[in-house]
Amino acid sequence: MGEAGRIAVRLTPGAAVDRIDGWDVDAAGRPVLRVRVRARPVEGEANAALLKLLAKTIGVPKSAVSLDRGGQSRAKMISVAGLSDDALRTRLTDL
Repeated sequence: MGEAGRIAVRLTPGAAVDRIDGWDVDAAGRPVLRVRVRARPVEGEANAALLKLLAKTIGVPKSAVSLDRGGQSRAKMISVAGLSDDALRTRLTDL
């Protein structure tokens, strides 16, 4: 398999709109992308909405975006196949 970029995401489910709020830093000082989705955290609905929103925003197929860690947590690690970490961050910089 080819290269896969990874980003940390802080997800807020049950929001009024699906939206990427931009970059922040976590308690350890690492960059984290703040995202809100309308879906509730029930049966993976919020995670599915997150992956769909990220794929659309980055401009890749949904199948290229996957949840690495944090299925039951607000803090998640997302992989995007075919993009380096730098390319992924560049696509998400001007949000």
